[in-house]
Amino acid sequence: MAERSTDVTRRRFRLLVFDWDGTLADSTAIIAGALQQACRDLGEPVPDEQSARHVIGLGLADAMRLVAPSLPRERYGDLAARYRDHYFARDPEIPLFAGVREMLDELAAGGFLLAVATGKTRAGLAHAMARQDIAHMFAATRCADESAPKPSPEMLLDLMELLEAGPAETLMIGDTTHDLLLARQAGASAIAVTYGAHPASELAREVSLATVDSIEELRAWLSANA
Repeated sequence: MAERSTDVTRRRFRLLVFDWDGTLADSTAIIAGALQQACRDLGEPVPDEQSARHVIGLGLADAMRLVAPSLPRERYGDLAARYRDHYFARDPEIPLFAGVREMLDELAAGGFLLAVATGKTRAGLAHAMARQDIAHMFAATRCADESAPKPSPEMLLDLMELLEAGPAETLMIGDTTHDLLLARQAGASAIAVTYGAHPASELAREVSLATVDSIEELRAWLSANA
């Protein structure tokens, strides 16, 4: 791994914004499975795993529309409730990816501002962060129920305004094209990670500074380039 510089005047970025599910937390398989089971419960066609993974990070209405296109909109709440039941049944199994805690410790010690922009609700993110004892590492967070959901740039724009970081100083790190489009529309840079919801072939359709295949590679890239 390249040696990390502690000279803040040499930094390319000031604010590092992470997606949560599939980027920091190893949750994509459980989310996709819960969506599939929820569709099955309501007698809807069950999406394949790739289709279920594709909607991770989107707002509720967009996710429901894509994962269950024949379901009437007035029944989105029923599908969401069944999804939550299946998801929270397995929630205790969800870990951070190996190396995430060490990476965040290193970045915080280097003086970077760290933030989260996620498709989770505020209650969902607070629960996940409390379980991992990780909330103190982040200067700010934004969730899909308090800003326009991804791929709208609103979450990222809110974070940049709150933390007084311009687009050129901001880097978004995420595992979906929704994250990359969010960054592009906010005028920020992005890094794509392939170990989450969207495959490398899909991520390649959007602009990013680099594509990395593991937390170890992400940590090395940030050490050398951020």
